[in-house]
Amino acid sequence: MVNRVVIAAPASGHGKTTIATGLMAALRARGLAVSGHKVGPDFIDPGYHSLATGRPPRNLDPFLQGEDLLVPLLRHGSAGADIAVIEGVMGLFDGQLGTEGYASTAHVARLLGAPVVLVVDASAASRSVAAMVLGFARYEPGVEIAGVILNKLGSPRHEEEIRAALVRTGIPVLGALRRSDDIHAPSRHLGLVPAAERDAESRELLPKLAAWVADGVDLEAIVRVARTAGPLSAPTWEPTGSYSGPRRVVAAAAGPAFTFRYTETVELLAASGVDVVDLDPLHDKALPEGCAGLYFGGGFPEVHVEDLSANAPLREELAAAIRTGMPVVAECAGLLYLCRELDGLPMVGALDASAEMTKRGALGYRTASAAQDHLLARAGERVTGHEFHRTVVTPRAGAVPAWEWDGVAEGFASSTLHASYLHVHWAGHPALAHRFAAAVHARG
Repeated sequence: MVNRVVIAAPASGHGKTTIATGLMAALRARGLAVSGHKVGPDFIDPGYHSLATGRPPRNLDPFLQGEDLLVPLLRHGSAGADIAVIEGVMGLFDGQLGTEGYASTAHVARLLGAPVVLVVDASAASRSVAAMVLGFARYEPGVEIAGVILNKLGSPRHEEEIRAALVRTGIPVLGALRRSDDIHAPSRHLGLVPAAERDAESRELLPKLAAWVADGVDLEAIVRVARTAGPLSAPTWEPTGSYSGPRRVVAAAAGPAFTFRYTETVELLAASGVDVVDLDPLHDKALPEGCAGLYFGGGFPEVHVEDLSANAPLREELAAAIRTGMPVVAECAGLLYLCRELDGLPMVGALDASAEMTKRGALGYRTASAAQDHLLARAGERVTGHEFHRTVVTPRAGAVPAWEWDGVAEGFASSTLHASYLHVHWAGHPALAHRFAAAVHARG
């Protein structure tokens, strides 16, 4: 049995990340073991969840992982927890464009059989909040709005007016929160600043956030709502791997510049006999002892480009290792780091390409196919992934692409290298992890 609740909102900007994270921290402060989950491919919000819960960050996404894996992944991620708090994405019914809400928060709530608590920014309305909540409750069968948390209230009288109007809907108010100048996480071009980039400030914020939510939200009522979720019949997901020989080491980019990594990636590699060791390209001068592979996930190298460039000893060692065939997987930020230069400053130089920031962004789900056999995939093999960046990479002619989608070739690939803007959740495509692990063992 997994006690579970989804924290959703009518749209982005209503405060669901702040409240979901504060709720996780407040419940943990009450002595509950809490597991945090994020709907969608977001890496940033789960970083705050991890700080609040003390557990690894988790994502749930039907497009990236497949509908059938959502319950198994929830059971895996929430093992040993008293309650799972699942933060939604965008508005409750907003999903993949061109579909009827596929991969939306509502879609995930239905697949998980989880009740929904709707967070509403009430700063610019009063009685109209009730009409909006009623519309959300009636819009889609199978989605249960179990309660409302009112956010950004201006006064006791403002709260009373909204509560009175909500009585007619039959949907209870489970929380009422005033505006607070102390509760703030800074943002930039791709959303909130990752918690790992402001670790001390984030840890200092958490007790304030927990106290703010505990003061305004009925925590016992939230737990009661989570307990109304029915039993789950699907089995628990387990990372797979068949290697039984000596274990190998993969250095994975970490630190403030590389904060994006799916937890299940590490778990799949561990099950395949590969130990992931963090490598901070801002400060570490050399690869870890016994390193047999490299994994560079996502993050914000463009924000730290000067310091990354200044660490010449590591850049040079990485270039030499990749040149001599050390297997390397690079996704988005990792792709930028492996280029000759980023915004005019020298990077690793393993790829004959340059990268730069632009004003336009690329965002969305992608269904891609392998352009040829390479480190992770076989020619024609299809994967689902996600692209989210505001940079452009300009390769020299003749580069061999990793993937093709929408008639466009993208990335770089060889038998020992994969570098692409595409983030793929390896739990949905475990063969990628197994092939990478096999290459690492062969190198070791």
